[in-house]
Amino acid sequence: MQSKHTSNGTTVTEFILLGLVETPQLWPVVFILFLLAYMITVGGNLSILAAVLVEPKLHTPMYFFLGNLSVMDVGCISVTIPSMLVRLLAHKLTVPYGDCLTQLFFFHLLAGVDCFLLTAMAYDRFLAICRPLTYSTRMNHSVQRILVASSWVCSFGNALTHTVAISTLHFCGPNVIDNFYCDLPQLFRLSCSSTQVNEMLLFALSFLMAGAPMALIFTSYIHVAAAVLRIRSAEGRKKAFSTCSSHLTVVAIFYGTGMFNYMRLGSIKLSDKDKAIGIFNTVINPMLNPLIYSLRNPDVQAALWRVLTGRRPAA
Repeated sequence: MQSKHTSNGTTVTEFILLGLVETPQLWPVVFILFLLAYMITVGGNLSILAAVLVEPKLHTPMYFFLGNLSVMDVGCISVTIPSMLVRLLAHKLTVPYGDCLTQLFFFHLLAGVDCFLLTAMAYDRFLAICRPLTYSTRMNHSVQRILVASSWVCSFGNALTHTVAISTLHFCGPNVIDNFYCDLPQLFRLSCSSTQVNEMLLFALSFLMAGAPMALIFTSYIHVAAAVLRIRSAEGRKKAFSTCSSHLTVVAIFYGTGMFNYMRLGSIKLSDKDKAIGIFNTVINPMLNPLIYSLRNPDVQAALWRVLTGRRPAA
């Protein structure tokens, strides 16, 4: 353990990330699997973004938010997986203290923007289905930009608060993190000082970052469901439910894994379940999003096909 001595004792200057498996013989397998997952995720999300940009049919608020969500997903997986792959290649498990906090900041920044973008998408569906006559004025370009900018501002404040708060903790050893990236629960367990304030801060900000958005999404979809059930056309109901089901699937996976990860701070030792949740948060969720949004959406499928084949959209 690399450390430095201060007047208060020994201070940790780097952490050891054990990764997903501790057996070096399995590292090449892990490297190949996660490299493929990274390439699929980046390729899938950039394809969705390209489809939204080039297809006129997708120049709507819903797909504007989806394009932003794709960028966030590329960012989230790029914060964690490339550094893990580099460590596997170099057979080096250590990460400097500063790099660990930097990773934590950017992961919470991008994941936080995801929270608000999913809420904005639910609000968009509410307006489109329940307030169709005023939709174009309530969800104009200015409103869309304000919602995205507000997402960034709120998420930046959340990420900065957690990073500054964690930097006030003292780490004197041990410095081993039984995971493949740095995050709050793992660092709380390693702190030599009290983490009570940090944990209270995490719960409070989690309510603002996740609890409030979840309540808004839930409320929006109660109104959406009631409005859809009033549609007389079976085809109309099917189309509305199809559009909303993709978003609800992403919301359920995103918030479900996030709550499991951050609402279990009482456990002393990380288990394989925590690693699995970490994989869901950093790899599976970003990789599934393009698949979920394209599987049942013929407009996205057609746009993706044109992007892949190089065909121009019809005038």
